[in-house]
Amino acid sequence: MSEESARDGDAEGNSVRADGGADDESVVRRDRFSGGPARSFLSSLEADDRIFEADLAVDRAHTVMLAEQGIIADDVAGQILTALDATEVDGHDSLPDGEDVHEAIETAVIQRIGADGGKMHTARSRNDEVAACIRYRLREDILEAIETTLALRESLVDVATDHSETIMPGYTHLQPAQPTTVAHWALAYEGAVGRDTERLLETYARINESPLGGAAFAGTTFDVDREQVADLLGFDGVVENSMDASSGRDFLLEAVQALSIHATTLSGLAEDVIIFANRGFVDLSDDYSSTSSIMPQKKNPDTLELVRAVAGDAAGGVQGLATTLKGLPRAYNRDLQRATTHAWETVDAVTEASEVAAGAVATADWNEGTMAAEAGEGFSTATGVADLLAANGLPFRTAHELVAIAAENGADYDALESAAQEVLGESLEAHVDPAAVEDALDPARSVASRDSRGGPAPEAVEAQLEPARERLVADETALDELIGTLESAHESLRSEVNDYV
Repeated sequence: MSEESARDGDAEGNSVRADGGADDESVVRRDRFSGGPARSFLSSLEADDRIFEADLAVDRAHTVMLAEQGIIADDVAGQILTALDATEVDGHDSLPDGEDVHEAIETAVIQRIGADGGKMHTARSRNDEVAACIRYRLREDILEAIETTLALRESLVDVATDHSETIMPGYTHLQPAQPTTVAHWALAYEGAVGRDTERLLETYARINESPLGGAAFAGTTFDVDREQVADLLGFDGVVENSMDASSGRDFLLEAVQALSIHATTLSGLAEDVIIFANRGFVDLSDDYSSTSSIMPQKKNPDTLELVRAVAGDAAGGVQGLATTLKGLPRAYNRDLQRATTHAWETVDAVTEASEVAAGAVATADWNEGTMAAEAGEGFSTATGVADLLAANGLPFRTAHELVAIAAENGADYDALESAAQEVLGESLEAHVDPAAVEDALDPARSVASRDSRGGPAPEAVEAQLEPARERLVADETALDELIGTLESAHESLRSEVNDYV
């Protein structure tokens, strides 16, 4: 994917023989630059398989616009569009050699219809062409990534719905902290993944702008209709400045950053589930586990370990892309040919990881008995007891000291009573009802008492569930609308093409 070195519009047959057949030389570089040991290093043709369909769509929309603007004749447009259809049927692997897919497709068209095939490149550069192809394909990839975030959120909401009263240990610093519920844990991740969805939707909006018409970077002398091409390709609008249109790649960096944030969310979720599996709290489906090659009793959470690792890949993509883009002058530089690799690798890895995480969560079995038995470990209800004492008039720091002493001496009512005598010089009962203390020591009742907004109490969880479901439905609707808009644009473009072929 390289810059256009020839002048704007210099594809009127100048790179083919007089009889219209293509020479072995490059359709763009001609014999001066078509050979040499660096040719393979310069070429991106193999990697461009990913944007083959995108380039064909961009070529079709551009050709239709050229015809409707009277820049090329209708019959020439028809020949070009017919040749593009044939090229699509033959596939990327059938393309002639070239520096990139754009040159190879242009060469294929010229080979089919002769010199007039070069008119397809009138009023554009490979600079705005490749930028459009990247945006065209990347937006589809981002929509797929968004879809996997919605699937994961749905899995998490389902888990929360089923386990609003399922008590489990809660941790800070991986140490027993306070009892909570599976639902509360699941909704914590649903909220985070929801923000990941929002970031990807916002990123999509900035990707979905057409750079076509920017040409090499300084626009074109031809009377092009940039808005028409944008509409035919399903873009929401155009990138206004022609230099920015052809050379800007901040949309790529934003996409990779948003994906990296999602991968980080996934990594945390995967780590939690791996730990939970280790402690017997959850059983992963065999579909998301593996066994040891030597130890037959093992059931390993291998898929989630790989999900966890993808965060490193995504972070590397951000670093690689940011380093490539750092300090590049406007307008086009060949460095940009290396930029897209980071985006494609990141979006593929993160989308797959997100899909796997959704499946693992949806099919996991939660061991309620084991979790309930462990929910009070490490005196995890201590904060609740301290809160109770504070609610009954003791300064919280005094209550904190009292409960801390009790934690070292049995973590039960007797230990609390002994600590009260030491700290307060009187019985605990002088400040709080013993029955209330016993309730506070019980993990289930402790959870039920934490009914503040966003807390783990069943009624507090229920209050969180409804908004979560509403946000999920709203984002699903938004995704469906975006997909529908692209489908409509595709049909509209096909209809326009059919008027010429």
